[in-house]
Amino acid sequence: MASESSQSIPADGTGVIQLDPWLEPFRGALQHRFSVVKDWLKIIDETEGGLEKFSRGYESFGLNVRDNGDITYREWAPSAVEAHLVGDFNKWDTKATPMTRNSFGVWELTLPAKDGVPAIPHNSKVKIVMITRAGEQIYRIPAWIKRVTQDLNVSPVYDSVFWNPPEEEKYKFKNSRPKKPESLRIYEAHVGISSPETKVATYKQFTANMLPRIKYLGYNAIQLMAVMEHAYYASFGYQVNNFFAASSRYGTPEDLKELIDTAHSLGLVVLLDVVHSHASKNTLDGLNMFDGSDHLYFHEGTKGRHELWDSRLFNFGSHEVLRFLLSNLRFWMEEYQFDGFRFDGVTSMLYTHHGIGTGFSGGYHEYFGPAVDEEGVMYLTLANEMLHKLYPECITVAEDVSGMPALCLPYALGGVGFDYRLAMAIPDMYIKLLKEKSDDEWDIGNLSFTLTNRRHGEKTIAYAESHDQALVGDKSLMMWLCDKEMYTNMSVLTEFTPIIERGMALHKMIRLVTHGLGGEGYLNFEGNEFGHPEWLDFPRAGNNNSFWYARRQLNLTEDNLLRYKFLNDFDRSMQLTEEKYGWLHSPQAYVSLKNEADKVLVFERAGLLWIFNFHPRDSFTDYRVGVDKAGTYRIVLDTDDSEFGGFGRNLKETRFFTTDMSWNGRANYLQVYVPTRTAIVLALEETL
Repeated sequence: MASESSQSIPADGTGVIQLDPWLEPFRGALQHRFSVVKDWLKIIDETEGGLEKFSRGYESFGLNVRDNGDITYREWAPSAVEAHLVGDFNKWDTKATPMTRNSFGVWELTLPAKDGVPAIPHNSKVKIVMITRAGEQIYRIPAWIKRVTQDLNVSPVYDSVFWNPPEEEKYKFKNSRPKKPESLRIYEAHVGISSPETKVATYKQFTANMLPRIKYLGYNAIQLMAVMEHAYYASFGYQVNNFFAASSRYGTPEDLKELIDTAHSLGLVVLLDVVHSHASKNTLDGLNMFDGSDHLYFHEGTKGRHELWDSRLFNFGSHEVLRFLLSNLRFWMEEYQFDGFRFDGVTSMLYTHHGIGTGFSGGYHEYFGPAVDEEGVMYLTLANEMLHKLYPECITVAEDVSGMPALCLPYALGGVGFDYRLAMAIPDMYIKLLKEKSDDEWDIGNLSFTLTNRRHGEKTIAYAESHDQALVGDKSLMMWLCDKEMYTNMSVLTEFTPIIERGMALHKMIRLVTHGLGGEGYLNFEGNEFGHPEWLDFPRAGNNNSFWYARRQLNLTEDNLLRYKFLNDFDRSMQLTEEKYGWLHSPQAYVSLKNEADKVLVFERAGLLWIFNFHPRDSFTDYRVGVDKAGTYRIVLDTDDSEFGGFGRNLKETRFFTTDMSWNGRANYLQVYVPTRTAIVLALEETL
C-alpha cells in the first residue's frame, strides 16, 4: 500500500478497489462518499479559510481572555430572542450584561478589563440566560465551557465555572509528545477507579501511582476513559454533558495536564476516549434544548434520539455542529496535549440504524446503501483528515463492530482515515467459549480464524477483554474461569486446585494467543492483566451508592502470598518480549498447524515460533512442529514458567535444533515438549 505512487491512486476515492477488488460493485458508492467529503472541504475552505482555522472554534466561541484582559463570549443560539451573561461577577443580574446577535444566530459580548484585570474572577460561577421564542426564560451552561463542577450536597446539576488561573498556577508542559509507537500496546484506564480505596481517585494519584505501574508493565499507550465531563458517574463517561470540560471529579484541568506531561516524560502516549457518537439529554447542564429548540446541535424528533442509550444524536450535516466537534478534538490536542483518540460508538455514527437490532454478516452490501449515515461517515473522515494533517503522529482508533471496509485507510484512497479499529469479535468469542463450551469442545480452527479474520492492510487492535467485559452484568475472563475460588484459593498457602490451575493457565494462554495472532495493536483494561477478582460497578441507587466495586485492587499484585503477582509478571514479560521482537508491527502470522484432536495451534510471526496446547488433559513429548527458518531455537516466553505460577516443565536453557525436512508446509521441523494447557514462544538463539 505504501509503495503505491501518488500518480496511480485514482482521484475519486476508488483507490481502495486496487487493494480489495471485491469492492468493485460499490465503485459508485465509494465515489459518492468521497465527493461528499470533498464538497465539505471546499465549503470549509471557502467560508472558513480551511480546516486548520475552522477547528480553532474554541478560540472565538465560549469565554476567552484577550492579552489585554478583556473577556469575549460568543454562543450559537439562533432560537433565542434575547441573551445575557450572568454570574457571581454581576450578582446574577439578568439584565446587566446583554449580548448582541449576528445574522447567523451567534450571540456575543466583550467585557472590558479593569486595569488589565479580567471582569470575571477565576473560578467564579457563570451562566447564559436566554429568552426563547415562546417567551420562556432559560438558564444554560455555556456550550464551550472549559470547567464545570458539581456539589452533590446541594444539587446533582453542574455549575459552570470561569477557569482562568493566574499565570503562576497554570501548568506549563515540559515534555514533547513521544513518537507514535510502531507497536501499540494500550492500557485502558479510568482515573476514578484507579485505586483500592472506596472513593473517586484523582488525576494526581493516577500520576503518582498508575503511570509508573503502566510503564513497568511494558505498555506504551494509555487510553483514558470518562475524562469528558459527565453528570452521572455510573455512565462510565458515556453520557457527556460538557465536551470541553475535563471531569472535575478527579481534580483540576492543571492536574490533568500534569498527568499527560508526566506520561510523556515516561515515553507513554495518551489517547482520549472521545464520545461524539451521542450526548447526554440533560438540559440544565448539557447541550439538549440549549436555545429552547430541539434541533440546535442535534437532529430533531426521533432522528435525534438514541433509543437504547437514552441520549441525543448530533446533526453531523450542520456547519456549526462540525465546527463544535472538530474544534473539540483540536482543543484536547492543543490544551491538554493528548496524542490521539479512541472514538466511541463509531458503529452508531456510520449507520442510520445505529447498529440497533442489526447483525453484520460481513456481506459488502451492508456497508453501502441507504443504511449508511452519509453525514456520520463524512464527519469521521473530516475529523481524521484534520487530525492527521495537523498532527502527523496522531493516533485514531475506531470502536466499530460492523467491520466497514476502508474504515482504516486514508481518505485519499477512499477510506475514513482511522489508524486502527478494535477487534470486537475476539472478546465475544472467548466469552462464548467459556460460557457455552467444555474445554474438549474448543474449536482450534475457529479460534485461529477469529483471531486472523481482519481486513488486509487495515490495522486492528486485538484484546481478550476490555472495560465492557469487566462491568457488572458481564464477567471478566478470570471470573468466568475461577469465579468462586478466587476468594479462597488464590493464596500460595492454599492448595493449587484444578479450577485455579486451569484458570491461571488459560488466562495466560488467551492473552498470549490474542497478542501474537490477533492484530497490529493490543489492549488491556486496568486490573485485567492480573485477573482482577471483582467486576466493576459504579455507585448508583441499585447498590446503595457503594464504591466497593468502583475501584481496582492493584495492591493484590504486591502481596507475595497471592497468585495474582504471577499473572501480573506474565503480562509484563509478554509486553516486554513484544517490545524486543515487534510482532505487532510485523506481517500477519503464518499458521502452520490447527490440530483439533490434539488442540494444538502453531504459527510463526516476527521470526518467532508460537506453540499452544489447549488440550485439557494431554501433554505431548517430542511434538513435531514446522518452522521456516533453520537454526537453534530457545524459549523466550513460557506460560508454564514457575515465575508465572506454572510448573516449570520446560527448562529455559533447552535448545531446540531444526531438522532439514519439510513439515506442515514449512522447510524444517523441530520437536518440543508441550504440556497440557501451556504455550511456548521460541526464538533463534542468536536473537536472544
